[in-house]
Amino acid sequence: MTKYKNILVVADPAQDHQPALSRAIHLARKCENVKITLFLAIYDFSYEMTSMLSADERQAMRRGVVMQREAWLQDIIRPYVDDGFDIELIVVWHNRPYEAIIAEVFSKHHDLLIKATHDHDKIGSVIFTPTDWHLLRKCPCPVLLVKEHSWPENGKVMACVNLASEDETHDKLNDAIVEEGISFAELLNAEVNIVNAYPATPVNITIELPEFDPATYTDAVRGHHLKAMKALRHKHGLPEEQTHVLEGLPEDIIPQVAEDLDAELVILGTTGRTGLSAVFIGNTAEHTIDSLNCDLLALKPEGYISPLSPNLTDS
Repeated sequence: MTKYKNILVVADPAQDHQPALSRAIHLARKCENVKITLFLAIYDFSYEMTSMLSADERQAMRRGVVMQREAWLQDIIRPYVDDGFDIELIVVWHNRPYEAIIAEVFSKHHDLLIKATHDHDKIGSVIFTPTDWHLLRKCPCPVLLVKEHSWPENGKVMACVNLASEDETHDKLNDAIVEEGISFAELLNAEVNIVNAYPATPVNITIELPEFDPATYTDAVRGHHLKAMKALRHKHGLPEEQTHVLEGLPEDIIPQVAEDLDAELVILGTTGRTGLSAVFIGNTAEHTIDSLNCDLLALKPEGYISPLSPNLTDS
């Protein structure tokens, strides 16, 4: 894998331990000429509320805080820089971290974003959308959300596909997910597994249509998914034992298989849906984050345009 050459790492402001930076270093050790940018957006509302200070004084205070954080991050990256890694440091003052992060992605054309994640409060996530969710929906480049699970040699990488749709965009995204899985498996000396979930028969159909045969319907749906999986498997040259077609919701099946395989990385596609449907329904990627105990790499479909694209905001 050589395509990730310009990696943006989001620093965790709350701790010296930086799992996202560790992942970026892991990738940089495996590839050549990788540039890493460690990025932190900070904001303290109290500095904006100090009415006794002039604008210049407030600006000076903000600058002082930024310099403090820069010095702290310099200490963290120093061992890696001394080891020969190319790491740039950027600290900005911004009250919406995800906007600052995505602006940086557009500005420097980063090809991978890495950020540490943790469990979100389920209720709070609906009212206050976490930065992770904004990044999954709106970041134009692949987003790698890192948990504490290690990346061992001879591990397992899961490529999660959606075989229900026959839409060309979805087919291309499935191919991209599998190809990404194969690339990471080669890079990490791991085994790639393709996973697909198909829906169970809706209970209300069997109640409303007495002549409906749920077993026949379920067999037909499963048959369609198995046939599609076989075609995908052959296309990418993978053996049958590394494919999994299971009944259930993706947000249930994906974490279950990841745990069974002890996967180190799960790769899936996110459509970047926004608006009310995203708040109440959410994307599979978003529902899956909290249930996974390993890293998640989310890919956008080809041709995806971020709502935060400068081309859109400038017009």
